[in-house]
Amino acid sequence: MPTLFIVPTPIGNLEDITLRALRVLREVSLIAAEDTRTTRVLLQHYEIHTPLTSYHEHNKLTKLEAIFAALETGDVALVSDAGTPGISDPGYELVKQAIEQGIRVESLPGASAITTALVGSGLPTDGFVYLGFLPRKDRALRDFLTAIARERRTLVAYESPNRLVDTLKAVGEIFGERQTCVARELSKKFEEFQRGTVSDVLAHFIEHDPRGEIVLVMAGAAAVEPVQWDETQIRRALNERLEAGESLSSAARAIASESGWERRAIYALGVSKE
Repeated sequence: MPTLFIVPTPIGNLEDITLRALRVLREVSLIAAEDTRTTRVLLQHYEIHTPLTSYHEHNKLTKLEAIFAALETGDVALVSDAGTPGISDPGYELVKQAIEQGIRVESLPGASAITTALVGSGLPTDGFVYLGFLPRKDRALRDFLTAIARERRTLVAYESPNRLVDTLKAVGEIFGERQTCVARELSKKFEEFQRGTVSDVLAHFIEHDPRGEIVLVMAGAAAVEPVQWDETQIRRALNERLEAGESLSSAARAIASESGWERRAIYALGVSKE
């Protein structure tokens, strides 16, 4: 059965590709590439002569028919300019339709700027949220940051060097002085990790014009210690709910979720009141 291979490619250094990926690129009948010029550099470096076709953001829907026609007679590899296809790159629609048509899809592990930046940032890696490319317009960006300001997991996003300074200013105003890392030009000659508070990182890039491909990593919101209600507050809330006709069991459960008290203790107060 023909297979659609999802093949990660280097995000900078051409050595960052697996032996399996190279074998697949040699053996498939066709490579669908985001930019054939970029992919051709990689293929020439490894002396791979597999035919190429373009598959990018502007033709990804019209090109599906041709790619599925190729899959009728042989395997096809999908690659993006750099990293893993489908992560803020074309690929989702192709993979989705291939699965729906019963075509075997094989996703290879490999390079990703997201995980490379996250691990090198020094920020917590036990849970993170990938945000994709941040909104371009200032109002939309600030609304977006406000909506995720209480997220406690580490935040990872792509950003343009032209907008980085303005984005860091908005992050500082909305998030406060969180630990932040800007990972720039990963695996390339001028690779750079700038780590510190938002103000520290912002000051660096105000002085040094940011260039190249950028991943922005931000610490999640700090945990907020719950406020423990006193007994007077518990009794007041309990009275209001009971007088409104709510059952003692339901009222105790609802108040427990807000007060820091155990449900059984609240229920006992209600029983003693009766």
